[in-house]
Amino acid sequence: MTDAQRFTPREQAIGSAAPAPTPPAHNPVPAPVPAPEPAPAHAHESVLLPQDERDKFGLRLQQALSTFVESPRQAVEEADSLLDDTVRHLTESLTERRLTLRASWQDHDTEAHTEELRLALREYRESMERLLRI
Repeated sequence: MTDAQRFTPREQAIGSAAPAPTPPAHNPVPAPVPAPEPAPAHAHESVLLPQDERDKFGLRLQQALSTFVESPRQAVEEADSLLDDTVRHLTESLTERRLTLRASWQDHDTEAHTEELRLALREYRESMERLLRI
């Protein structure tokens, strides 16, 4: 192989024997993000904090954070109030959810059907799993 065959045109012009830059390694395509599980048909009943409430709480938090420089105490007081409001709302939602679940199997005759109990147990499991993800 001659020198002319080993060098790129640019290297021939400047007389350099430096190797040509190698192209960047091919990055594999990242694995697709799994789609969220579809919401159960009863999802409207089990929402602990609806999106509009989350948005309101998020906006209040951003406002508290943005006022810290001018008024640190007021920002912290607002954050404290926000946490109280959020905990109260979640507690109310959880209490409501628990009462609804209990009524789904407890208020029936003493011999609730196995299917009703299975559905109730599934609802308890889903509620607990959601709580454990918090």
